Amino acid sequence: MTTTTTTPAIATEHLRWSRSEGDPYRYGVYLMPDPRTALAVTTATTAVRAQYGLLSAGAFPPHVTLVGSQHWGLDEARAVEVLDAALSSRPAVRVHSSGVQRLGAGWVVDWHLLPDGSPNPELVALADAVEAAVTPLRRPASSPPSNDVHHETWHAHLSLASHDLHDRADLREEVGDFLRGLPLDLPGAVVADRVALYRTASDDWSGRWWRSLTWEHLRTWRLARP
Repeated sequence: MTTTTTTPAIATEHLRWSRSEGDPYRYGVYLMPDPRTALAVTTATTAVRAQYGLLSAGAFPPHVTLVGSQHWGLDEARAVEVLDAALSSRPAVRVHSSGVQRLGAGWVVDWHLLPDGSPNPELVALADAVEAAVTPLRRPASSPPSNDVHHETWHAHLSLASHDLHDRADLREEVGDFLRGLPLDLPGAVVADRVALYRTASDDWSGRWWRSLTWEHLRTWRLARP
């Protein structure tokens, strides 16, 4: 049975966003981690916030972005409908964790690769299915660009320290050493079987969005386990 969540009216303080229907909302479709990984990620993001004041990774729930920062207007019922069709018969994904790794300016739990170093085809197939499903929903938005699936750049990961470090190059290695020193209980292999839809909002999507980010879980789909 399909369920939907009613979207609240856009608050008056966000009227400056009224040029685009649906602002200040963006949507994300995320692969949710297993409970052990979720706890480890939460432990890490809480620790880097307490020690260094880094906020961006912990502003979101633990997740792997399949598509993110999606501008869809306010037709959430249609989003649920297309994701129902895309995910109803999809299998759960067997994931190998490479542990804490550097990715760009930040640090992540890397789920993208198999033990031989090649991209996990099950993860790529899931991301492709979600990308194909939501493409017709997209509406133009000047900033920021949405996080769509492009094979040359998409990399499955769970963020531990992220956007804040673009402005703090001096902290990148120190934060990495700190994260690697935490007693994180990260399983080496898991079966990921939940995909979720989230609604997010920020006062400053084109800037430091993590300082005002709020989010709401809308729906979970359970993938078929082997």
